[in-house]
Amino acid sequence: MVGFVFFEPSPRNLSPIEARALAAQVRGRAQKVALTVNADDATLEAIVDALAPDILQLHGKESPERVRALRGRFGIPIMKAIGLASRGDLAKAEAYAEAADTLLFDAKPAPEAVLPGGNGQTFEWSILKGFAAGRPWMVSGGLHPSNVGEALTATGAGGVDVSSGVESAPGVKDPARISAFVAAVRALSPAAPSR
Repeated sequence: MVGFVFFEPSPRNLSPIEARALAAQVRGRAQKVALTVNADDATLEAIVDALAPDILQLHGKESPERVRALRGRFGIPIMKAIGLASRGDLAKAEAYAEAADTLLFDAKPAPEAVLPGGNGQTFEWSILKGFAAGRPWMVSGGLHPSNVGEALTATGAGGVDVSSGVESAPGVKDPARISAFVAAVRALSPAAPSR
């Protein structure tokens, strides 16, 4: 999967026009994930028209009802991000497990944080030990080549999401860090295809 961020405060923010050009480079090679934060319907329509995403990643305060409505409206699988700081935060996952196709557990941002994710913060991975959502789930938050293996082993997650952990500066992806990250993940699953 390749993520396309549509959130103006983020250093990774893209316009729909920029996203369309980048999408052409990954078409047929990876799924396109459109990340939004509390986007309204008009914004989402523009993103879907420009990117034709395979997945909508909702990283804001969208309610389970909103997630269901967007899933029905666009007919695109939904990945819902849920911030974790304690085991009690997992209670939210139950409501979203009924509405979203995939759950993404990220570090809960500080109340004063501008970004809901991509802050380079980890959370206590043991919170997810033994967790069963009844649907696919992934982990994010402060992951980088040196700790992603530990995160996967500790959580049992089926996948990971990385952003700041493979950047040389905010919003600037580093090919060497991306390669090291992918190698660290594949080291846990040697049978994975090498694309």
